[in-house]
Amino acid sequence: MKNLSTDNIAALLKTAPEILGKDKYFNSAVLIPLFNKENQLHVLFEKRGNTIRQGGEVSFPGGEFDPNKDINLQDTALRETTEEIGIEKDKIRLLGKLGTLVAPMGVAVDAYIAHLNIEDISGLPFDRKEVEKIFSLPLEYFLNNEPEEYNVRLEVHPNEIDANGNELQLLPVKELGLPKRYARPWTRGKHRILVYKTDAEVVWGITAEIIFEFSKIINNR
Repeated sequence: MKNLSTDNIAALLKTAPEILGKDKYFNSAVLIPLFNKENQLHVLFEKRGNTIRQGGEVSFPGGEFDPNKDINLQDTALRETTEEIGIEKDKIRLLGKLGTLVAPMGVAVDAYIAHLNIEDISGLPFDRKEVEKIFSLPLEYFLNNEPEEYNVRLEVHPNEIDANGNELQLLPVKELGLPKRYARPWTRGKHRILVYKTDAEVVWGITAEIIFEFSKIINNR
């Protein structure tokens, strides 16, 4: 490439993404909604409806980035929150971005923190097709309680079996001249699963990871 110098490369690196290859992931965003209840900050959660993906699980409001509706992932978080829990956008005060969580199942979640200008969540007209219920827990609970920690084992498979029982080669190890060990499933090690057993619901998985990281930031301030 003509006229390419190390100075050009240095300038380009200033705008390089923090997460390389993020476009290959399922890109989504969530909002961690805080509101004041009985003189303390509470965190709003939702339990997903049983008819949608990951039904019955506890999560934050959020969803997949939609290029037809969203300019960026912040827009995604705000749009999904208004749609799912039925709150007006002007009652949401965005406090900032927490960060991006990359999960081993190919999901990248951008998490944002916001304060809701409401006194109670009981009157929110949440979408009952997508949300079974909404509830809240004191933020202080997560600041003062460590989650339980478990692990699952992850494996990479170079082949898969289709619906007809035929083996499909996903990675042609032999043809590519790769080491033979990659022709068999290989382990990617263990993946941590965090679990909060609260009186309201079990908060676990990505949701638990996000609230855990948020709590660490506050506790280490």
